Amino acid sequence: MTLPAGPMTLCNVTIPACLVDQPGDLVCTDIGIADGLITEPVGNKVDMKGAMALPAFVDMHTHLDKGHIMPRACNPDGSFMGALQSVRADHANWRADDVYRRADFALRCAYAHGTRAIRTHLDSPPPQDDISWPVFDRLREEWAGRIELQGACLAGCDLIDLPGRFQQTASLVEHYGGVLGMVTYPMPGLDALLHDFFALAAELDVPVDLHVDETMDPTVETLRSICQTVLDSGFKATVTVGHVCSLSTQDHDRAMNTLDLVARAGLNVVSLPMCNLYLQDRQSELTPRRRGVTLVHEMKQRGIPVSFASDNTRDPFYAYGDLDMLEVIREATRIAHLDHSDDDWIKSFTSVPADSCGFAPVSLNRGSPADLVVFRARNWTELLARPQSDRIVIRQGQSIDRILPDYAELDDLF
Repeated sequence: MTLPAGPMTLCNVTIPACLVDQPGDLVCTDIGIADGLITEPVGNKVDMKGAMALPAFVDMHTHLDKGHIMPRACNPDGSFMGALQSVRADHANWRADDVYRRADFALRCAYAHGTRAIRTHLDSPPPQDDISWPVFDRLREEWAGRIELQGACLAGCDLIDLPGRFQQTASLVEHYGGVLGMVTYPMPGLDALLHDFFALAAELDVPVDLHVDETMDPTVETLRSICQTVLDSGFKATVTVGHVCSLSTQDHDRAMNTLDLVARAGLNVVSLPMCNLYLQDRQSELTPRRRGVTLVHEMKQRGIPVSFASDNTRDPFYAYGDLDMLEVIREATRIAHLDHSDDDWIKSFTSVPADSCGFAPVSLNRGSPADLVVFRARNWTELLARPQSDRIVIRQGQSIDRILPDYAELDDLF
């Protein structure tokens, strides 16, 4: 379908009621578009015949710096440790031009699929932090007006030396307007490290985004330590925790008690269902029995902001993916049983991650940016049954070129 230039009205469009502050599931309406904004009906009228429209997506947990290294850094056994070791070995190849080209390729994919904002984690063990953060800043400037970018530093908690070299990494984060992050897992002195880490984040006045308990081991509970640190310190900035897979394997009462603590601490949670399904419960020659997804329904029932995101793309942590948030919606719905549930789960791919990260608000109300993704599908089952490769992406009121970059562009990197 080709849309006219200039002011227009998309007539008979199906949209989620929750994104226009109405009760129920889906509603049919008309969407006017003029001067890059959603308006009252105006201009040329286009009968959309019930086509579904969603706001452009927010992908709040990605790894643009790791993306597309799979051809040269495969995971030897599909395990988490296999992924970690492969990526660490590949860091030797992460020169500025290498990181830039792979990340820019990934951003072109995300843009073509309909994403307007991305938070990316950046592996930041020295000296990689001095390489990747300036590259990120260049990408953020070049993509301004198309994809809003945020960066979060990333290193294992056992590599965070405070008040040592990590101070320099944190200074880079502050300089580039980023987010302070790390991976937490059990280790001696973790509570003291968390205290110092949050104190540093408070001093720099930056948000925090942590990879947490990415394991099926029920004894791993660093999430509780994070909650207690936030409560004890009175930390005021936004705190996001990702993965928290071990909750799904814990005793029910213990897990619910932890979720009550998460709610009290005011944490945001992001679930990464595709990567966790790929890595978790993988054992050689055994069929996986657990999904790896965290307790999203129980979190939402407690008022905990829950989002879903892409995570890794064609790297040792996840061999597939294309930063297509519709794929995330489709797979999250199946893996976490979002269907036969609340009517407003679509917010977890749009407005909730935008709020959690501090991106521009997401809405389909009049006056909002005309940044839309339009599908031939007329309801959820039609939307999620197919890849929707013929979708229309509208940015600032104009449909964009959706041609995806060719993988061959990256061949010389391998």
